[in-house]
Amino acid sequence: MPHLIGDNAFAMAILSRRTFVESASAAAVVTASTGLAAATQRQRVLVGSGTSDGILAYDWDTTTGTLTAAGVAAHINIVDWLTTSPDGKYLFAACEVDSFNGKPTGEVASFRLSGGALEPLSAQNSAAKGTCHIALDQSGRVLLSADYGGGSAASFLVTDGKLSTAVWTEHYTVHGPNADRQEAAHAHFCSFSPDNRFAYINDLGGDSIHIYRIDTATAQLTSAGTYHAAPGAGPRTLHFHPNGRSAYSVNELVSTVDLLAWNKADGSLKRETTISLLPDGYNGPTTACDTVISHDGRFVYFANRENDFLYSFKANTKTGALTPLKRSNCGGKIPRNFVLDPTERWMLVANQESNIISVFARDPRTGLLADEGKSFPAATPMRILFL
Repeated sequence: MPHLIGDNAFAMAILSRRTFVESASAAAVVTASTGLAAATQRQRVLVGSGTSDGILAYDWDTTTGTLTAAGVAAHINIVDWLTTSPDGKYLFAACEVDSFNGKPTGEVASFRLSGGALEPLSAQNSAAKGTCHIALDQSGRVLLSADYGGGSAASFLVTDGKLSTAVWTEHYTVHGPNADRQEAAHAHFCSFSPDNRFAYINDLGGDSIHIYRIDTATAQLTSAGTYHAAPGAGPRTLHFHPNGRSAYSVNELVSTVDLLAWNKADGSLKRETTISLLPDGYNGPTTACDTVISHDGRFVYFANRENDFLYSFKANTKTGALTPLKRSNCGGKIPRNFVLDPTERWMLVANQESNIISVFARDPRTGLLADEGKSFPAATPMRILFL
């Protein structure tokens, strides 16, 4: 039986193969009844690893929910994030190193994708050390990077998959009241508005989301305002709902989520409500992490660390409002990143400290995740990316 997630409980369940197979069978039935086609071919998955073997390759079997290791795709240090170009031809990586090319910065690299294999194309210095996230705009011409350690951000112009030197940089200076985690600015996440006119940089250390207008011809950014989170909240990530008007900002330091209204005219963000991810009465260590939104916008999921769980919500597709469904097991310690597979019948979780990727069956009708799953070895997994 799984250990239920509750007040001050360690939220890691025993992964039962029997229960996993039963859940997988149920998901297959749901898929058939909803008319979703279950692909039988294997699909390549890349995993960003916090090791010198920075990009790992796996083959994914969507029928059984199984990952098979396929070796090291690229030897590059401490890959925190991966993303692909809109046309699927190129891969980009963020490396959270303290120096690159003899300078005190992180590294941003690009590769050509060929049948799942990676051909190095370019590598550039970011704005400062500790590059933890990158995002590519919808045109495929503007890449942003965020540096946690250096509290800075940069933009790069992309031409045929190759990165220019940094076109624009910003070094943030504001910091929040949490003496342990907000002693300085900590840029953590980059994103773009649904219409690709605005860019956003989450600053966990400064309790801010910085807003910019983007020029896709030059990759230049121009300030367009700032969203201020509650003091000490630590906004870590920002994800836009498919409705084109709502967004979710995960506050790492207090394990809450701000539901934001996005203003298309000026790119601004306005808080509509704040949702707590924690069980009533919980007072142990906790840090919120990442967000997953189903393609139809009906379900939203959040990951929480230290007490390690996933939290499923039903979403109002018009307003983005969330109704809690269930907290469930994440399969290990410190869920760094998690994703739905392309069929959305499986949730994959990169458990950073457990060195595993855990897989849970998902019911597409109800949005609920199985309590138990199975796990596959992965050295310090930081990011899961389906090609």
